[in-house]
Amino acid sequence: MNRRTLLQAGGALGAAALAGCSNLISTQPAGNPPVIDDRPAAVYYPTHVEGMDMVGMGESGDYRFGLMYSYPHRFWNVTGTETTRTGIGSGDDVHIMASVWDSETMQVLPDTGLSLTIRRDGDIVFEEVVYPMLSQRMGTHYGANAGLDGDGTYEVTVSVGGMSTRRTGAFEGRFGEPASATIEFDYSQGARDGLSRELTPDRAGERAAVDPMDMEMMPTGTAPARDSLPNVRGSATSGDAEFVVGTLDSPPAGIDGSDTYLYVSPRTPYNQMTLPAMTVEAATGGFDGELTRTLDSELGYHYGTVVDSPGDSVTVTPTVPPQTARHEGYETAFLAFDPMEVSL
Repeated sequence: MNRRTLLQAGGALGAAALAGCSNLISTQPAGNPPVIDDRPAAVYYPTHVEGMDMVGMGESGDYRFGLMYSYPHRFWNVTGTETTRTGIGSGDDVHIMASVWDSETMQVLPDTGLSLTIRRDGDIVFEEVVYPMLSQRMGTHYGANAGLDGDGTYEVTVSVGGMSTRRTGAFEGRFGEPASATIEFDYSQGARDGLSRELTPDRAGERAAVDPMDMEMMPTGTAPARDSLPNVRGSATSGDAEFVVGTLDSPPAGIDGSDTYLYVSPRTPYNQMTLPAMTVEAATGGFDGELTRTLDSELGYHYGTVVDSPGDSVTVTPTVPPQTARHEGYETAFLAFDPMEVSL
């Protein structure tokens, strides 16, 4: 379906969903508009925006957990440079989402190997290693569609296996151990159907993004502001992502060596969300190779290496896009990149 047809279909859906309403917000489920055929190969405004509800939070050791749910979603899995759409199954009741973060820095933690187990009266109704995901409103989080066993009280256990990503600075030696927390979930279909749903026929497909969510007690997966990063040398864009490049005189704590540390901090346009689970290569001076995925307490999630003799510039080449599932509006972006050159 192209954008013009979508505007017509969206208008019909909106009329059905919004009867008696004076704006584009409906609290009644209306079905999802079709996916746009002529989507840009870039970040775009989705066909609809759904609300979500906070289920609760938990903690264990260094980890803090947040659990949320919404209507079941369609989303796209990424394998290499290929995307595969996952639709909404007939037995799906909710899209359940979890976020993991460090309470001291409010840094969201990707790459934790997160699983969810949902029980009712002691019986397991859902158990799965859920997808690391990227959305315009939350950035990095974990989620899946899940079927439940009707209205009632559930216990949801959020478990992480520990981060595989290198941790440095104040994160050195942390987040490597498994942990879990159990959060109670009072679910009813009526409450779910009361979540907001906004159809966006006038903006769907436009090169733009929905604003990030404002979650008081829980961070979004936002990259550090460029102005807050040390010794930024420049930036470049490719694949509709921005790559901020900087150097340190010596590497962060947790990395051997005393030479220049080169870091690359990729983020989405508009919302500045971190782009994890990529492969990024760089060439400068005597270095030509892959950068290491790293979570640092000051630099945030980035890709970096020690360089003993950097040149006047660096060529940055992302060779594998973020291997995370995508919510609508991100599934056509960050898949193909050209090399970028930044002066040092």
